[in-house]
Amino acid sequence: MSRALIVTGTDTGIGKTVIAAALVHALDAGYWKPVQAGLEDETDREAVIRLARLPEDRAYPEAYRLKLPASPHFAAAEEGVLISPARLTPPGHDGLLVIEGAGGVLVPLSEPLLYADMFAQWRAPVVLVARTALGTINHSLLSIEALRARNVPIAGIAFVGDAMPDTERTICAIGQVRRLGRLPHLDRLSCDTLHPAFAEGFDLSELRL
Repeated sequence: MSRALIVTGTDTGIGKTVIAAALVHALDAGYWKPVQAGLEDETDREAVIRLARLPEDRAYPEAYRLKLPASPHFAAAEEGVLISPARLTPPGHDGLLVIEGAGGVLVPLSEPLLYADMFAQWRAPVVLVARTALGTINHSLLSIEALRARNVPIAGIAFVGDAMPDTERTICAIGQVRRLGRLPHLDRLSCDTLHPAFAEGFDLSELRL
């Protein structure tokens, strides 16, 4: 498969798509979201195209587009669809491909297939996106354990939120993962605000691909 970097998270709604867009822009990469659950608002693919100013032909179509904003396995079942691993082969791309998961590491695609199982099949390094808010130590370390149990390489952890130096240090020390940086909450999220903030807050020399 193409050289790839997976973006996953410790939970849903924590900023995976924003970090994915920043990485796509910074690394001049392509983008693929295998399963999109929820179509009424801007999809993650559309958001990355907008935030990374990415040409549409470098943002590959989803393998599954599901109407309900829910866990992929449930959204698929509501439409009478079974998500098949055979359809989740990453598209060929000339260069680095950023692949964005859904929700957290152990989100089910079907029973018993989890996103982490697909990460293991893809054999690509993962950037784990984590909040800095209360509870993140537990969520982050559990996610790291789930990835390591499947021999999924972890490229590093990307924090989102207010600076919490002790929390960030503790996760990286106990989890034995690289801290890639932290993106603060932005009052106005756009291409013009995201990329300067990402460049200031992240050191991609720490990213091992």
